[in-house]
Amino acid sequence: MPLPKVLLIALGGTITMTRDASGTIAPTLTAADLVQAVPGIAAIADIEAVSPLTVPGASLSIDDVLAVAALADDHLARGAAGVVVIQGTDTIEETAFLLDLAVRRDRPVVVTGAMRGAQAPGADGPANVLAATLVGASPAAVGLGTLVVLNDEIHAARFVQKSHTALPSAFTSPLAGPLGYVIEGKPRLHVRPASRVRPSISPSGAEQPVALVTMTLGDDGRLLRDLPRLGYRGVVIEGMGAGHVPRVVAPIVGDLAAAMPVILASRVHAGPTFTATYGFAGSETDLLRRGAIAAGSLSSLKARLLLALLLRSGAQRSDVARTFAEYA
Repeated sequence: MPLPKVLLIALGGTITMTRDASGTIAPTLTAADLVQAVPGIAAIADIEAVSPLTVPGASLSIDDVLAVAALADDHLARGAAGVVVIQGTDTIEETAFLLDLAVRRDRPVVVTGAMRGAQAPGADGPANVLAATLVGASPAAVGLGTLVVLNDEIHAARFVQKSHTALPSAFTSPLAGPLGYVIEGKPRLHVRPASRVRPSISPSGAEQPVALVTMTLGDDGRLLRDLPRLGYRGVVIEGMGAGHVPRVVAPIVGDLAAAMPVILASRVHAGPTFTATYGFAGSETDLLRRGAIAAGSLSSLKARLLLALLLRSGAQRSDVARTFAEYA
């Protein structure tokens, strides 16, 4: 019986990094190099390995990820069982969500990377590539959207976050937990998301800059006031707690919402933006009355990407509000 076909796309990141003369590490390895470092991977899938980029995760752009989404869709349309994307962990929670929005096929796209360089003792890259390939080739992962697999844990792109700067167990899903694990060479999925939001987007238009502004103690809102002058077309506000700002900032939010979409998220690690609990000046109900749109259960990083794609697709404020309501 022929092996399933899996496209492996390497973009760079710590998993591809080796040490130079200065003692620091930088991306050097290709997709083919990564495959060769994984014992037994050839028995799992018929792998095509490509390396369109070799950059740190922090240097990836939205356009880079949309190009990867198009490449993945093309191969899935031509019969690939799944796609594995290998990249730097700095931005995995963002790129995975962007791929989840942009890839239209139902077969699995799996994002992975490594917390340790390729030459480090206990390098986790080979194990992560193996686990990601097992998931990418598995029929059980069909219909789950984009997944993130590291440390033998399987996470949904919608919920996953990077929660530690150093440990191999850096990725968690605080709101929902992992969907499953890779154990004894087999993906074991214990839960499936109740529904997958599939927003209507066609991000072929010009880039629409979206700002992300975190509210802090004593903030006076001057950054928000300057966003239109700086060329931004939308903003995500990381509110305090369940979605709050200092009272002096509330009128600025209202003025801004009259000029561009304003998404209200939370700077807290997990939990949804509230919509109907607090009633003080600068509370979530006050800001929503002034025209802000609640981010629902999305983190601020993911809310920013969703808004950017919606604006690229020509969405109006009503379209933006309706789409974000689906993430409540």
